[in-house]
Parts: sequence; C-alpha cells; structure tokens
Amino acid sequence: MAESKDEPNGQTAVANYVASLSNDLAGMARRNGLDTLGYLLEMVQLEAESQIRHNGPNGRGS
Repeated sequence: MAESKDEPNGQTAVANYVASLSNDLAGMARRNGLDTLGYLLEMVQLEAESQIRHNGPNGRGS
C-alpha cells in the first residue's frame, strides 16, 4: 500500500485496511486460545473504525 497521508483517501484507505486485517487476526487469535491478543486486536479494529468515522469518506475530516 503506497498511499500517503496527503492523498485524498490515504488515511481512510489505511484505516480500512487496518480494521479489516485486525478483525481477521483477532478471529485467528481467539480461535487459538489467545484471548488477550484477540482482545487487543479488537481494540485496534475499533480504533481504526473510529478514525474512519472521524476522517469522513474523503479522509480529510467531516
């Protein structure tokens, strides 16, 4: 992913990617008994989703 903060959707795109990836990783961790790691990854997902809402659809704030 070569997008930067200055590109129109850079922050939103990165936050979307982090939310998606952390969701997948949290599921893997939980399924394998790594509950604390799963919890932390879920918190990462929530923070990424919060940034998406804060940045708005164009990544520059709403």
